[in-house]
Amino acid sequence: QVQLVESGGGLVQAGGSLRLSCAASGSILNINTMGWNRQAPGKQRELVAGITSGGDTNYADSVKGRFTISRDNAKNTVYLQMNSLKPEDTAVYYCNADVLAFKPSRGSRTWDVYWGQGTQVTVSS
Repeated sequence: QVQLVESGGGLVQAGGSLRLSCAASGSILNINTMGWNRQAPGKQRELVAGITSGGDTNYADSVKGRFTISRDNAKNTVYLQMNSLKPEDTAVYYCNADVLAFKPSRGSRTWDVYWGQGTQVTVSS
């Protein structure tokens, strides 16, 4: 069983900063790409940022220069530093990870994408 647990969301004024964390735990053998997505009310979930196990990153155009994704492979944790926040950044933020884990029910190792439960970020104007 693999779990992703996010923390760090909250309410902040426009121009402020927040740092999100997401820790993966369970029967993890390896983690490839980790990332953050967000979903605002009435909108589809969208990619915010991603990072490979080697540290290569990609960002949505809307957050480039303001958000920074990083990870600690030893802790199976991914972070999202969000600066210069805008009201349009308001959303539920979800982390995800491409994880190799042992599945007792299958008696084998498999790669699957796991998601966290989401953390609310609200930016007031």
